[in-house]
Amino acid sequence: MNIKKAYYVKSAVNPEDYPKDSKPHVVLVGKSNVGKSSFINCIANNKKLAHTSGQPGKTRTVNFYMIDDKFYIVDLPGYGYAKVSKQEQLDWGNMIDTYLHYNANIALILHVLDIRHAPTQLDIQMAEWIQFYGLPVVGIATKSDKIGKTRWKPQVELIRRKLGWSQFIPIIPFSAITSQGKDRVLELMDISINNYYDDL
Repeated sequence: MNIKKAYYVKSAVNPEDYPKDSKPHVVLVGKSNVGKSSFINCIANNKKLAHTSGQPGKTRTVNFYMIDDKFYIVDLPGYGYAKVSKQEQLDWGNMIDTYLHYNANIALILHVLDIRHAPTQLDIQMAEWIQFYGLPVVGIATKSDKIGKTRWKPQVELIRRKLGWSQFIPIIPFSAITSQGKDRVLELMDISINNYYDDL
């Protein structure tokens, strides 16, 4: 897959505001400072597509981006940002859970994690949510340029162990700076989207 066209479609809070078509969704979940916006921009070959901010917690809606008029990349609100109220954190959690519960168009979940750190309790809870809903998932271990390559494998295995993932779930070291892992991510996205259309 080589993405040629990508553009922002809309932001939504409630299910009635989601796009009404049946195009598949590739969904990003992860902590608020894990680099989801940079990931989107790298994957889509558009540095200005998703707004990146030095201040975590800016994504407070479900954001939809159309890719090649074929599928959506969906950015769910980042979780775990401590400097917002407990009510806001609860609202974000409800928004994520509502999206996962009501959406039948999910082709793939990309669970974005920082390769430098062990998953947090909220990361583990998100992995349990994904498993509960029976959704296909790929781990994206961002910021791989920040550590030496020899540390990639042990950090990936740490993530796998903490999240309780089997060896059948790919975890891809990724860098938005160097594009490390980009081709593999696009390959897995392409497979999932094709499977989605085959099942229609």
